Amino acid sequence: MALLTAAGVTALLSLVGFAAGILLGGAAAAGRLSSVALLRLLASIYGTVFRGVPDLLTIYLLYYGGSIVLTAFDHAVGGAGFVGLPTFGAGGVAIGIISGAYQSEVYRGAYLAIDPGQTDAGRALGLSRWQRLRLVMLPQLLRYALPGLGNVWQLVLKDSALISVIGLVELMRQAQIASGSTREPFLFYTAAALLYFVIALVTGQAFRLAEFRVWRGVRGA
Repeated sequence: MALLTAAGVTALLSLVGFAAGILLGGAAAAGRLSSVALLRLLASIYGTVFRGVPDLLTIYLLYYGGSIVLTAFDHAVGGAGFVGLPTFGAGGVAIGIISGAYQSEVYRGAYLAIDPGQTDAGRALGLSRWQRLRLVMLPQLLRYALPGLGNVWQLVLKDSALISVIGLVELMRQAQIASGSTREPFLFYTAAALLYFVIALVTGQAFRLAEFRVWRGVRGA
C-alpha cells in the first residue's frame, strides 16, 4: 500500500513538473524565435545550461540554494535554525526547469516545421494576430510537438526518482525505505520498477491517443 501511495506522489510530481515545463518551455521557445536579440540570448542560455548541467546538480542547487535564502530571511526576522524548502514544491520546480529546457526545443522545432504560408493565409482571411495564433498556429504546432513531448514526459518521469535525494518520499524513496527495513531489496526495487513501467505505459498510451486525435483527418488527406 505504501508503494502505491508513493507511486501516486511520483505521478503527481511528474505532472506538476511537466506542467511547469510547458510554461517555461513555451516562454523560452518564444524567446528563441523572438526578433529581440536579448530575449534570444537569454532563452539560449537557459536551454544550454539546463540541458548541459546534470539534473541531480540542478535539484541540489535549487533546493539548498533556496533553503539558504529562506534561512537567511528567517534569521533576519528573528528566527533561528535551518529553514528548508518544501520538498514537493522544490522538486516540482526543479523538474519544471529541467523539462522546460527540453520542451523549448520541441516547441521551437514544431513552430519551424509549420509552413509560413499558413500565417499569410490567416492574414489574408482577416484574422487578428491572436486568432492566427489560436486557430492556425497552435493546432498545427501541437501536431508536430506531441511526439517530442512524449519523450520529454518519459524523461520527467525518470527524473522524479532523483527528488528522493532531498527527502521526498516518492516511489524510489519508499522502495529504498522498505528494502532497508525488510532486507529484501530485490523484491521492493522490482515492485518499484513495475510501478514505474505501469505509469509509463498508461501515460505513453495517452500521448499516442492524443497524437492520433490531432492528426485525425490530416494524414489521410
